[in-house]
Amino acid sequence: MFEKMIDDSMSKSPWIFHINAGSCNGCDIELVSVLTPRYDAERLGFRLTGTPRQADIVVVSGPITVQTRDRLVRTLAQVPDPKCVVSLGSCPCSGNVFKGSYAIDGPLEKWTHVDVSVGGCTPKPEAIIAALAKATEILKEKRKEMRK
Repeated sequence: MFEKMIDDSMSKSPWIFHINAGSCNGCDIELVSVLTPRYDAERLGFRLTGTPRQADIVVVSGPITVQTRDRLVRTLAQVPDPKCVVSLGSCPCSGNVFKGSYAIDGPLEKWTHVDVSVGGCTPKPEAIIAALAKATEILKEKRKEMRK
């Protein structure tokens, strides 16, 4: 009974850790706007955390640059399993306008498994909320699989 209560509460309040892997900050601003009172993703239980060790969902924005690649991989290794990785914007998916640059070492899928991708430059807040909700469902399924 107590485990079920913990599982239910954890599934309703996923914590998000945001990693900027070299973005122009357009996607970062949209992610922050999702958490403001206008869109209020916190009503759905989403909260930002300051440390990857407490995160359930990791949101990565920006093209993966050569300088941020190692930090990104180390940070993702600190997130406890099960975790869900969300690619925010076009840059982590394809490199966008930075593709082909000597400084880009992406896409994100080259370095980690991506569960949900949000397209667009910059993505709309509604799309970000929908992606976070989808990530929550994926996270719930991963937790069920771990218990088996």
